[in-house]
Amino acid sequence: MKVKLRIKSDDRLLYEGTYDIRDAESFGTACADAWEKLRMERLEKATSIGALYDVLNDNVLELLMGAKLSVDKLR
Repeated sequence: MKVKLRIKSDDRLLYEGTYDIRDAESFGTACADAWEKLRMERLEKATSIGALYDVLNDNVLELLMGAKLSVDKLR
């Protein structure tokens, strides 16, 4: 089934992607993809060595604390 995966935190969209979810493995792959894209986005925003060090020490899990994940079927 084609779905749109969204992750929001404090009414701010952190991530959005479209996936074909068939089973637990494909759902896990979609979540892992979202995780990696959030991590890379944070790394790309680092503008100095100090900022990069802070990003490497921050965990994506901290960014996701309290976030809401929604999965909507595409028609």
